Amino acid sequence: MGKKKVMLPADEVDLATVKYQYETIEGLLITTLGLVWMNSIFFVSGFDSNFTTAAPHLTGIGLKLFVKVLEAPLIGSLIISQLKKKNKMIEMLRNTVIPEAPMFKPEFPPREPETGVVPLDEDQRPEERVELALKSLPNYEPAKSLSTDPSSPFRYWKIRDFAYAYRSKITTPSIVAERFIAAMDHFNNMKPPTPLLISFDPELVRKQAAASTRRFEEGCPVSILDGIFMAIKDDIDCFPHPSKGGTTFFHEVRPVEEDAASVGRLRSCGAILVGKANMHELGLGTTGNNPNHGTARNPHDPARYTGGSSSGPAAIVASGLCSAALGTDGGGSVRIPSSLCGVVGLKSTYGRTDMSGSICDSGTVEIIGPITSNVEDAILVYAAILGSSTAERIALKPSLPCLPDLTSNELSHGSGSLTLGKYTEWFNDVFSTEISDKCEDVLNRLVENHGCKMVEIFIPELLEMRTAHIVSIGSESACGLNPDYEDGFVHLPLFSCTQAGIDKKAKFTLDTRTNLALFQSFSASDYVAAQCLRRRLMYYHMEAFKEVDVIVTPTTGMTAPVIPPAALSLGETNMQVTGNLMRFVVTANLLGFPAISVPIGYDKQGLPIGLQIIGRPWCEATILRLAVAIEELCCSPKKKPQQYYDILNGE
Repeated sequence: MGKKKVMLPADEVDLATVKYQYETIEGLLITTLGLVWMNSIFFVSGFDSNFTTAAPHLTGIGLKLFVKVLEAPLIGSLIISQLKKKNKMIEMLRNTVIPEAPMFKPEFPPREPETGVVPLDEDQRPEERVELALKSLPNYEPAKSLSTDPSSPFRYWKIRDFAYAYRSKITTPSIVAERFIAAMDHFNNMKPPTPLLISFDPELVRKQAAASTRRFEEGCPVSILDGIFMAIKDDIDCFPHPSKGGTTFFHEVRPVEEDAASVGRLRSCGAILVGKANMHELGLGTTGNNPNHGTARNPHDPARYTGGSSSGPAAIVASGLCSAALGTDGGGSVRIPSSLCGVVGLKSTYGRTDMSGSICDSGTVEIIGPITSNVEDAILVYAAILGSSTAERIALKPSLPCLPDLTSNELSHGSGSLTLGKYTEWFNDVFSTEISDKCEDVLNRLVENHGCKMVEIFIPELLEMRTAHIVSIGSESACGLNPDYEDGFVHLPLFSCTQAGIDKKAKFTLDTRTNLALFQSFSASDYVAAQCLRRRLMYYHMEAFKEVDVIVTPTTGMTAPVIPPAALSLGETNMQVTGNLMRFVVTANLLGFPAISVPIGYDKQGLPIGLQIIGRPWCEATILRLAVAIEELCCSPKKKPQQYYDILNGE
């Protein structure tokens, strides 16, 4: 028999026989260098014999040495090829007959409309959509919400709290702006540095705040978002700030001339855009490590990572400095840091939000989404930024965007209580059982308190899904970067072995260079095979959605990892960490489903834990409704982050 394998058509796979596949990290050691790969990153460690081992953690000089070997002529390509073979990528992508046709971007079958919702119109002005979103929320009680009783449990201020304080002349956007600027000065002077914003101009903040203050004085605020402080991830355009994507140079090859579509919508609602938030370089990492600008710290424990790649957006919201931030999510990059920092991260259906004006605006896995301290605020920001591009409206035919009608506390969606799908073996595949136990407890309370139903589901080929995702996002990332290399920035091939080529590549961080080495190795046939897998996986999940309303998992398989001191200057790769952080999130990216991470509690070290809800295509209202119910079940006690600023009261 040859090497060729033939998959059964997806609709002939017996789901009752599905066995959960645990991730294994295979390594290949060559001479004195241990070279190990999993998913998208490589490692090196000092061993002196040839054998297979688990992936080590690599940082500092070891990482630097490995990258030099990886970028060397001939040997680098050989290493990548062998490691892909060792980890069965070649078997999966090149030696397997996949009977399904490729799906080059998510294709969604027709669906029944959600019930108990407030419909929105994509062609409405953002301010009008936000007004409808406001009317969908429960009544606001200012006396209860604005209580400053020191004996009261900690809670984040909501957008409606700021709006009420402005309208009641308790404070003004300009006063809050000065508190925000003072807090930024404090962060910038901390040792070690804790950079939340890569681009920040106090005068721009003061100017926006003054305009908002005048509108409140004149009694004509634009919307409930008027005067609300928001940060924008550094890969989303926010004029006049540069978009560096966490690099030191990308703004030189991609100047910013106007706001991204989503940013412009927030600006029209009166939001105060404070600057560009820190991120993992080019979004190619899960921790938020950034040697270029400094690494953002987790407000719950500054010795730990925020998660990435939307590290700055999550940290600035968790620290109380902004009510909301925009992030991008191509591989969990909104939901991972939201989970690790104890805030809410929403990924909408692929195509629901116009991606124009973001560095990665041409991919098929990424969206722009809000990070907020609570679900209510996520609803308001989502209402402002939603709206498909013209091209996606034609291609995807999105259904009418809707929000849950929260004026009633009923979780019912018109045909009985929500049915929750849980794949138990996948659900329990976590670094610490504290995470799965906490998540399980919340699900049990949903069943007991809200009459939800729990159904066991089985999803085949999850390891194949992770491979299909990395080939998809990797190929699309490399394709998006190539024009800049050819357009007067790097006149040589990306992996030229000349000194000039090496000098240009050196502008990237070491872990970005290892990612790009892998991404450049993918062939056209690899990409097509990945898209065939995408269609199979879409079939399996849509079959599950015939039985359940949502799929529930932990957001991440671990809580916030410690930042190794050596990683601050040169970066690091740690695939045990990457695997644990990404295990549950890539489904929504590869298949385009909406998903949300909701904080549900803490582990024994006081680190936040998030629960993820994955919904049917275009069913944002359903996951938001369930997220509100979960938030209410987990409302107390909230833990005040170590790094927290009360910019509403100035405390």
